[in-house]
Amino acid sequence: MKAFKVTGKINKPNLATPFVRELLADKSAHAVEKVYAEIGSRHRVKRHHIKIISSEEISVDQIENPILKKIVSGE
Repeated sequence: MKAFKVTGKINKPNLATPFVRELLADKSAHAVEKVYAEIGSRHRVKRHHIKIISSEEISVDQIENPILKKIVSGE
């Protein structure tokens, strides 16, 4: 599994909220799909209200989430 950082914005009619998510996935497309599922579920947002700006693979030293960092590094 690789670590990905997905950046985007939720565009609801009265609300525009930027977000950054770090997560594990095999491919960039899988990471984007996980973000759609998680944000849609937690915030009750339809997919057409979520705009993905970027999805990039990040190295272990760039991970900010301590739990994710520990999983990836294997410590």
